[in-house]
Amino acid sequence: IEAERYNRRQKEMNATTQVSVSKVKRFLSHLLEQGKSSKITNKRENLLEKKKNAHTLKIKGLQNKDLLKRNKNHLKKQAKKNITNKGDELFKMGSKILQESKSQKQKTKAYLLFAKAADMGNLKAMEKMADALLFGSFGMQNISAAIQLYESLAKEGSYKAQNALGFLSSYGIGMDYDQAKALIYYTFGSAGGSMMSQMILGYRYLSGINVLKNCEVALNHYKKVADYIADKLEKSEGIPVEKVRLTERTENLSSNSEILDWDIYQYYKFLAERGDVQIQVSLGQLHLIGRKGLDQDYYKALYYFLKAAKAGSANAMAFIGKMYLEGNPAAPQNNATAFKYFSMAANKGNAIGLHGLGLLHFYGKGVPVNYGEALKYFQKAAEKGWPNAQFQLGFMYYSGSGVWKDYKLAFKYFYLASQSGQPLAIYYLAEMYASGTGVLRSCRTAVELYKGVCELGHWAEKFLTAYFAYKDGDVDSSLVQYALLAEMGYEVAQSNSAFILESKKAKILEKEKMYPMALLLWNRAAIQGNAFARVKIGDYHYYGYGTKKDYKTAATHYSIAVDKYHSAQAMFNLAYMYEHGLGIAKNIHLARRLYDMAAQTSPDAHIPVFFALMKLETMHLLRDILFFNFTMRWKWIKLDNAVGPYWDLFVIGLIVAILIFLLTNRHR
Repeated sequence: IEAERYNRRQKEMNATTQVSVSKVKRFLSHLLEQGKSSKITNKRENLLEKKKNAHTLKIKGLQNKDLLKRNKNHLKKQAKKNITNKGDELFKMGSKILQESKSQKQKTKAYLLFAKAADMGNLKAMEKMADALLFGSFGMQNISAAIQLYESLAKEGSYKAQNALGFLSSYGIGMDYDQAKALIYYTFGSAGGSMMSQMILGYRYLSGINVLKNCEVALNHYKKVADYIADKLEKSEGIPVEKVRLTERTENLSSNSEILDWDIYQYYKFLAERGDVQIQVSLGQLHLIGRKGLDQDYYKALYYFLKAAKAGSANAMAFIGKMYLEGNPAAPQNNATAFKYFSMAANKGNAIGLHGLGLLHFYGKGVPVNYGEALKYFQKAAEKGWPNAQFQLGFMYYSGSGVWKDYKLAFKYFYLASQSGQPLAIYYLAEMYASGTGVLRSCRTAVELYKGVCELGHWAEKFLTAYFAYKDGDVDSSLVQYALLAEMGYEVAQSNSAFILESKKAKILEKEKMYPMALLLWNRAAIQGNAFARVKIGDYHYYGYGTKKDYKTAATHYSIAVDKYHSAQAMFNLAYMYEHGLGIAKNIHLARRLYDMAAQTSPDAHIPVFFALMKLETMHLLRDILFFNFTMRWKWIKLDNAVGPYWDLFVIGLIVAILIFLLTNRHR
């Protein structure tokens, strides 16, 4: 038993010893490995320290370099910021000078500042310079340079540049003629906030120009622009736009009734100084809003109104009240002074004065808000036919200000005011037709009304600059401005652009493109109701200008001009075609009737109609004689073959000679 116990202890000791030895071996091996690793670590640490020291030196060098770079970048950014700030300052200075400018010298100074600001990278100044290069401001038209500027601006997201590139692409001016690209540019421009692009797209969708006709889409585009214009109009009255038709006074542009001739203006000034009250009030109004080609000048307006008011003019008193109510440099805003002058005018029964008192009570300016008093004054002024008072009554019933909402009465007063061209009344009528409020909804009517409001935008000022450019012989500058307005849907601009293209005086388009483009513009103007344009389309098809000769189409357009517009020229042309059977069946009786109608419609047609009828009757008589007195062989011989292709000229010459002979021998 003890032997067994011993054996067990021995085995346990052996096992313990084995375990201990294995532990020791493992521990030693661990120590050896640790020693080796420590040596390696020491070596590595030494190497790392050396590398670290070297790296530290490098880092310090790099840090110094980075610091220098950062300083340079900071200086560059600071310099760029300074340049940007300087550019902004120059642009603001130029804008202020341009806004207050009354002479060409001041405008030139403003554009010199824009040029400096543009050179410093100011985007707004670059837009101004690009516009100046495109439209030829101050005789510096350079379309290629303008396109380069617009393209760089478009990359920066300028919606004005995108609109301009769309316009140039649509006409092929300085760029390839590409309607698809133009549409893309206009779409991006409108998305960026361009009111002009919105208006162009509205017109295109309304008329179906390179897009499918879509009244609702057109309505959406026009409404955005009309909202913008209405907001401006509510703050101040819109400036009427003088739209001169080049087709009406080609021989003497200076006598156009839309523009006041300088000599006539000087004569009016002379009469005003001599005490002509009516002329004083008229000149005051012209200077107040800058009409008939005159610059807006509040000081001159107040001067003439005060002279007329001293002479007892109620209109002058009312306009002085209006100036003080709205406020301007010559008459700072003063409700008390406005109330004084409005009261003086109203006491004389003046509609403008009554309307002014209504405004003071409606908005509570200088007096407590009193809708009842406002309504009373507006009604009195409206009874006298003042459109602004009619609009205010319409607005009160439309919005329910001091009265129960009544859309029928609102529509009535808006309609009355719109007949006198009151722009806000037209806008609210469009709102009613667009939403079907108080009237049956009509998309087409709403679009037409919105379009009328949109055409009062500040861009319409180009009508004057384009007219003066044409008058001064700068045809290219005039054409570009009229063409842009034509693209926006202005009918007068479409006919003026076509007229300039037809003359072939412009150099910015190739000559072979002018007639087709003119025909396109005449067609757009005709669709908008221009009778002269409708006759022109007939002429183009008759003579084959910009299209193939087509007598049938020509006769169709002349017929439309006769039936719809009672055009004397169209009557004469159609009579000639019936006389000779050109494109339509020959009908002598209808030709006679149309010649007579032309003479009755226009006094200018009397002489041409007289000669045409003389020729017609003479030829008719000759044909009757030939038919009854000659043989069957001679009956069928055409007079053209017998006498020649210009026999009618010989007959006219013979008739004229006989008439001259009779007149000279009448008194003998």
